[in-house]
Amino acid sequence: MSVFRGVGLYGSEHSTQAQRIAFTDGSVPVAIYGLGKMGLPLAAVYAETTGNLTGVDIDESVVETINGGGCHINREPGLAELVEAQVERGALSATADAAAAADDASVHVIIVPTLVTDDKEVDLDALESVTETIARELDPGDTIIVECTVPPGTCRDRLLPIVEHESGLSVGDFGLAFCPERTTSGKALRKIRREHPKIVGGADDESTRVAELIYGEITENDVIPVSDVTTAEAVKVFEGLYRDVNIALANELARLADELDLDVNEAIDAANTQSFCDIHTPGAGVGGHCIPYYPYFLMQQVEDETPLVRTARTVNDSMPAFAVEKVTERLAEEGIAVDDAAILVLGVTYRPNVAETRATPAIPIIDRFRSLGADVFAADPLVDPAEFGATPADVDSLAEYDLDAAVLVTAHDEFDAIDWGSLDSMIVVDGRQALNLDETDHRVYTIGSGERRSRR
Repeated sequence: MSVFRGVGLYGSEHSTQAQRIAFTDGSVPVAIYGLGKMGLPLAAVYAETTGNLTGVDIDESVVETINGGGCHINREPGLAELVEAQVERGALSATADAAAAADDASVHVIIVPTLVTDDKEVDLDALESVTETIARELDPGDTIIVECTVPPGTCRDRLLPIVEHESGLSVGDFGLAFCPERTTSGKALRKIRREHPKIVGGADDESTRVAELIYGEITENDVIPVSDVTTAEAVKVFEGLYRDVNIALANELARLADELDLDVNEAIDAANTQSFCDIHTPGAGVGGHCIPYYPYFLMQQVEDETPLVRTARTVNDSMPAFAVEKVTERLAEEGIAVDDAAILVLGVTYRPNVAETRATPAIPIIDRFRSLGADVFAADPLVDPAEFGATPADVDSLAEYDLDAAVLVTAHDEFDAIDWGSLDSMIVVDGRQALNLDETDHRVYTIGSGERRSRR
């Protein structure tokens, strides 16, 4: 029996090599809290690496599915097979009993949702609740690692006091570290295993050391330790802010395409051939559980106005209305009243081929057209548009809907099969630079490129 049974890695007197062996031979039990789109891939990779992983989720149906060797996350290449294999070999199990899992584990990895309320306040309730549960079962030598994105200072100012109060222990008895999740839906396993370096930072040097050791086994890429846990928290927030600000620049330029009478997308592509230039791609809006929320993770932490961050969010939030505006302008030019129009929204999820609708620009687009009195149809292969106020449309039978306009919000693979040439002429706003309708009779406006007339 391993000398590590019941003994944690934090403060271990054993050699680094012995600790690595113990972590990978199952002697160090691990629990991962949160088995959603990011959590289940992480749990599967941990199970593959350690052979001893318990996944925790409040959804009993998720627990039942995983324990049966199934996978509730769709369109995640390789995940279903990996989950099935790890369950079959006894390396992965799931439970809804977080306290029992915490009692058994000595490494605790938290990857629960951190959301923003309608009032733009960060909601850390789920994270703090899980932390309290873990803390009540915490043993000396245990390590808590947080992967869910949080405002910088969360571990230091909010989680550490909870752990110390509930456990009766202090840093020095246990480890607390942060490792920013750098994963993308649809590419999760690749991202976790090898695509990006892992960043780790701890509440003390020993916490950082343990996190570096653990992620050195999880990833084939580098592990980069930073000076402390708050720096590690800031990394993911800063990555999101960079993208939000960059996309806002692209969107602001795209809004000038008509006034400047130029193809902004073409100019961006050409500018990006310079090695120091990396302007992102404009579009109908920015969705998902990351980029639209991370600015608030920073803004609520500081007294500074952060005008650039705030303005970028305003620009990106304006793009759904811009897409609607381009449709309504062209309807008016064609003599069609918007309240008499039938309009199709293509794509309700925020990303192609991913069943995630959080902060999707499709929702404000649908809502705006409905408020203007239009008949709004929507097509999406992954979600039911009726849940978002639109009449579901079958992409194989679009001619039946007598459409006046369409907006491409999300370029799902299934939309490649649309026979645009068979449809009556309509206004089409391409919000993703994904359509080539030059050989059709449709009047096409591409965000960033402006209007293209048929060449037929």
